Amino acid sequence: MRFINMYLIGYFVLLIGALLALWYGGVLRQVSAAWIIIGIVIAVGLGIMLSVSGGKPEITRE
Repeated sequence: MRFINMYLIGYFVLLIGALLALWYGGVLRQVSAAWIIIGIVIAVGLGIMLSVSGGKPEITRE
């Protein structure tokens, strides 16, 4: 379970960095707040899906 948490934390750090870069570049000033919130919700959902699918691999017993 801790690998999923580490992946999710790394994804959020990446997401925050991308948002800060867009804000610093002035791109977010041209986009309405509703679209920014929608994009953040989609990115968070994608991060959760990726962290769950990229979790610890299953061990098969033969």
